[in-house]
Amino acid sequence: MNLFLYLSVVIIWGTTWIAIYAQQAAGGSAVTVAVFWRFLLAAGVMLVALRLFKRLQSLTLRDHLFCLLQGCCVFGFNFVCFYHAAAWISSGLESVIFSMAVLYNALNSWIFFRQRPSARLFPAALLGIGGIVALFWHDLRDTQASAELLWGIGLSALGTLGFSFGNMISNRHQRVKRDVLTTNSYGMLYGALVMAALSLVQGESLQPTWNVQWLGALSYLAIFGSVIGFAAYFTLVGRIGSSQAAYCTLLFPLVALALSTRYEGYVWHASAILGLVMILLGNLVMFARWPTIRRRAIA
Repeated sequence: MNLFLYLSVVIIWGTTWIAIYAQQAAGGSAVTVAVFWRFLLAAGVMLVALRLFKRLQSLTLRDHLFCLLQGCCVFGFNFVCFYHAAAWISSGLESVIFSMAVLYNALNSWIFFRQRPSARLFPAALLGIGGIVALFWHDLRDTQASAELLWGIGLSALGTLGFSFGNMISNRHQRVKRDVLTTNSYGMLYGALVMAALSLVQGESLQPTWNVQWLGALSYLAIFGSVIGFAAYFTLVGRIGSSQAAYCTLLFPLVALALSTRYEGYVWHASAILGLVMILLGNLVMFARWPTIRRRAIA
């Protein structure tokens, strides 16, 4: 079951980045409006399905407040960061930065749940940070594009931090025996409502963009990326822990970069290949199970 959940997340989330790019390229609605419709549709589908199958769990006021916080972290503001970053860097590169969630989760688990990270964290972090610098080195040398590039990198890193905070809240839900599908549903609903309020404050219309590309991307992001993807991921968090579940972010950047190369014209340079290898090695150092060498007793 864990393998099925793991592969589902890798395949689905490896392809959602190109859908975000496609929706942004379609133009029209503001980013906050796009995020609003994505999670409103996802929440509606999940709440109706849970109600029909009598799986919707009742929550306390405290639980709902945590769902609101989860919605802001992982179903709202983090995606505002990702959607804006897509204007400055390729979707494949966004996914690579997102793979650093494994390190964020290790640190946040230590801070919030006193789960001390292993001694591997420091070398893994050095490899990861060095890998990001190498990955973007070719673009960083171009001074004309460096400001926008740094904005794209920074927003992707900030969005990944929000995702990690959402992982910690999901950990809290499951520690107090709250159903992951129920808490996800309310989290998505509250995230959508916050995005709607933000859009209206900014003077944006909540009307969606009525073209095939925008609506097609929305449908894929809402149903596959949100309903199925987040359900699989947070179920995995409950089964194996947030740090180990985030390990799946190692593989889907490969899917996302392959799609980015095909559809966005991403060009591979030697430094980019080196950077990707360093990031993957950093995560491998952090989470791989290395065989222990047993010393033979001397007779």
